[in-house]
Amino acid sequence: MYAIVEIAGQQFKVSKDLKVYVHRLANEEGSKVSFDKVLLLDDNGNITLGAPAIEGASVEAKVLSHLKGDKVIVFKKKRRKGFKKRNGHRQYLTQIVIEGISATGGKKSAKAETAPKAIAATEEVEAPKKAKAPKADNTGEAAPKKAAPKAKKEDTQE
Repeated sequence: MYAIVEIAGQQFKVSKDLKVYVHRLANEEGSKVSFDKVLLLDDNGNITLGAPAIEGASVEAKVLSHLKGDKVIVFKKKRRKGFKKRNGHRQYLTQIVIEGISATGGKKSAKAETAPKAIAATEEVEAPKKAKAPKADNTGEAAPKKAAPKAKKEDTQE
């Protein structure tokens, strides 16, 4: 059984007891974390696709450690100009181990529970309508008219 799950903005193919490096999570080392955004589930050939996520499915994981990735050198150069710039970057990572994948029974996220209430509240209240600007009265002076286009001269040769 495997699943494709979105963790910290990236998609990972995970299965039970798999160790994965993801972008830094706010959870402490040793704590358990649950990911509800499961995009695909494969249960021995029985594939379930979400639109975009599968309702009730979740992936349980345990945070093993927080660490930094390998250093990446960023080197910029413009030829014949004498411009060279060297910069480095180390990404903050979290190592997690997948403890289980559940197809049903996952907790609904707080966003999913509050969303129907917010929609119901907006249906009852109508937005205020904007007042249209009053049209100009034509009782006074007439507005100046644009000049008519000049007629083309026709050659009259007899």
